[in-house]
Amino acid sequence: MATMHGSGAFKRSRDGARLIITAMIGIIFGFFIGVSFPFVSLSKIRLTTSIVSSLDLLNDDGVSFRSKSIETLKAGEIPKIHVPTNRRGAESLPPDIVVAETDLYLRRLWGEPSEDLKKKPKYLVTFTVGFDQRNNINAAVKKFSDDFAIVLFHYDGRASEWDQFEWSKTAIHVSVKRQTKWWYAKRFLHPDVVAAYEYIFIWDEDLGVEHFNADKYIQLVKKHGLEISQPGLEPNNGLTWQMTKRRGDREVHKDTEEKPGWCSNPHLPPCAAFVEIMAPVFSREAWRCVWHMIQNDLVHGWGLDFALRRCVEPAHERIGVVDSQWIVHQVIPSLGSQGQSENGKAPWEGVRSRCRNEWSLFQNRLKNADKAYLALVGKR
Repeated sequence: MATMHGSGAFKRSRDGARLIITAMIGIIFGFFIGVSFPFVSLSKIRLTTSIVSSLDLLNDDGVSFRSKSIETLKAGEIPKIHVPTNRRGAESLPPDIVVAETDLYLRRLWGEPSEDLKKKPKYLVTFTVGFDQRNNINAAVKKFSDDFAIVLFHYDGRASEWDQFEWSKTAIHVSVKRQTKWWYAKRFLHPDVVAAYEYIFIWDEDLGVEHFNADKYIQLVKKHGLEISQPGLEPNNGLTWQMTKRRGDREVHKDTEEKPGWCSNPHLPPCAAFVEIMAPVFSREAWRCVWHMIQNDLVHGWGLDFALRRCVEPAHERIGVVDSQWIVHQVIPSLGSQGQSENGKAPWEGVRSRCRNEWSLFQNRLKNADKAYLALVGKR
């Protein structure tokens, strides 16, 4: 009995030793695996370090990552980005992914994006139109080369009917009933949307262009350094300011003489620094300022022409009329028919009444804004 008991104890001791040795080997093996695993996994993770020097990277606790290499971040530890110099709303994005401006170039639904455009138009032309003026607009569009992108704003809702013209198939069409060109301009021609274009034409639909060539017009605008301009108007057709009447003996003029007492300063409107709102042309830089001056609720733009000078300096040198490329204002009151009859008045009467009212409202707002600014500056 004693011998049998002793041999069992010996066997149990050998099994226990075997278990201890196995456990130690497992611990040692696990230790080496644990030590080596992070280096193996991190060796396969490579985050760019080019943005570290220009960005403020924060962890979830708000602690900056700037002091340590981004390559040493643990797997899954994504840095939070804050770039205060980015455009508003894009501060949490790395600068290289931010696209702050856009354009009106048409894109394909297939192929490589880099191959979409055979040619990028350098200038933008917009007309606010009704279908009844289609033949006049067709003649006008033909005066603009492939360097000009065409946008039609449709105030009568008949956009699809323009497909009879081949050029219409590549134009941009925006249709909202009973709206003016300044309403459209404020909402669809934001400076960051039209930043791709050197000059922006914002024209009415009733302009005769027989004596106008767009490419030559651009050449003269650049030659004479005009930031805001318009073609000269046929002096014997309709009521026009002296400043905007065409002169037959020159390429461009920048000032004029008006009726006695109309101009307190020869460098101010309507004797200088002045174009009308029927056919203005803006440089990209000037439009960025003018857009901000357009009021959301004052849709006819009356009074805006006298304030355009605020957006260029010196205005009497940078605003002018191009005489050798001239147009005819046909004075077709088509937008008046889009009004609504009230109190027994014809639709056009209500439209004209609002135009005059907007003139006064805009002048008062501008005057009050000037006073508020000067008062603020005076307190500093």
